[in-house]
Amino acid sequence: MFIISNYLVAVLFCLITMICWGSWANTQKLSSKNWPFQLFYWDYSLGILFITLFLAFTLGSFGESGRGFLVDINQAEWNYVGSALLGGIIFNFANLLLVIAIDLAGMAVAFPIGIGIALVLGVITNYIDNPAGNVVILFAGVALVAVAIVLDAIAYKNILKGENKTPVKGIVISLLAGITMGFFYKYVAQSMSLNFINPEAGKLTPYTALVVFSIGIFLSNFLFNTLNMYKPISGKPVTFKDYFKLGTPRLHLIGLLGGIIWGVGMSFSILASEQAGPAIAYGLGQGATMVAAFWGVFIWKEFEDLPKSKTWLIYLMFVFFIIGLGLIVYSRLA
Repeated sequence: MFIISNYLVAVLFCLITMICWGSWANTQKLSSKNWPFQLFYWDYSLGILFITLFLAFTLGSFGESGRGFLVDINQAEWNYVGSALLGGIIFNFANLLLVIAIDLAGMAVAFPIGIGIALVLGVITNYIDNPAGNVVILFAGVALVAVAIVLDAIAYKNILKGENKTPVKGIVISLLAGITMGFFYKYVAQSMSLNFINPEAGKLTPYTALVVFSIGIFLSNFLFNTLNMYKPISGKPVTFKDYFKLGTPRLHLIGLLGGIIWGVGMSFSILASEQAGPAIAYGLGQGATMVAAFWGVFIWKEFEDLPKSKTWLIYLMFVFFIIGLGLIVYSRLA
């Protein structure tokens, strides 16, 4: 199977993860006028499952290193399968909250708050399980990212001054999404062998872990997203009939594309985790916050009502994100 052989390539893969994780939500924005996000999310979860299966039967099955996908899944112990499955279930719950927060507050708010908090918690939990990198430099980078999150929240508050709407609902749901999402990655990492070339018996290769993780997302959708369809926090109730009645080939393809983009990012992060360590791989990938904020600010114009006297908050937010991410990368080299 395909395996990353050095840290610099792993960093490159993590940067691609960052772009993918920060960009997939554009597909939700593109379809939101004609397609309720609850229905979009079914196609999104199918896209994740499709891309992980595709990678498992291609990159995960060819070559001399590691174990092929089918061989690996047949020898896997149930406790490790369960760990990857649990990771998918936790992620799905958190990501649905994030999608709701995007619908309520926009990408430039939901991502920096939700994913930013997930970055902080995820780095901590993954570092405890598998310490890799200079702890002082790593957490200095995480602290700067946390400052960037606060700056984004302050900017959002300034937009809503004097308006009838309140930021509380969007911010609270973003917070809950971030807290929950900070724990999913470690369960996927725990399911895998730390040695990808000669994986331990019973544990999963990264490609198998990704497929099981994706199955956890899809299966839990029947609980989480069904509740969200019939008893939505945001938007109007929809039914399964609406999925077939309202959906067009274009709308379904947009949702699938969103899932494929996110799934490529997750796959690249997991593949990079052997060389970079789970904490750094996850932390860099969650630099998606900066990418999503860029889309929200400059493309979707979500901060166009921010007073000009407060625009420095946005630019300072990007500065703190960039420096923080740079320290996360350097922590492995120090």
